[in-house]
Amino acid sequence: MTKKIIKLHEVKKLTTLSFSTIYRLASQGRFPKPIKLAKRSSGWIEQEVLDYLDHCIDQRDKEMEHEHENTGESI
Repeated sequence: MTKKIIKLHEVKKLTTLSFSTIYRLASQGRFPKPIKLAKRSSGWIEQEVLDYLDHCIDQRDKEMEHEHENTGESI
């Protein structure tokens, strides 16, 4: 499988997070870390960013299921 590298602007576009939030979450281990491409160039593996978004969706869905279980409503 070929790994596609995306730059910060594309990461921002995919996630709608700000530049500073992307770097802060990455430094906290809560978002994929960039890879160094050259002395002044970094990028992200696209699939890792997409996996992060899938994880966010899964977390939201689990929370919604939990809320519905507590109220007795069906989804």
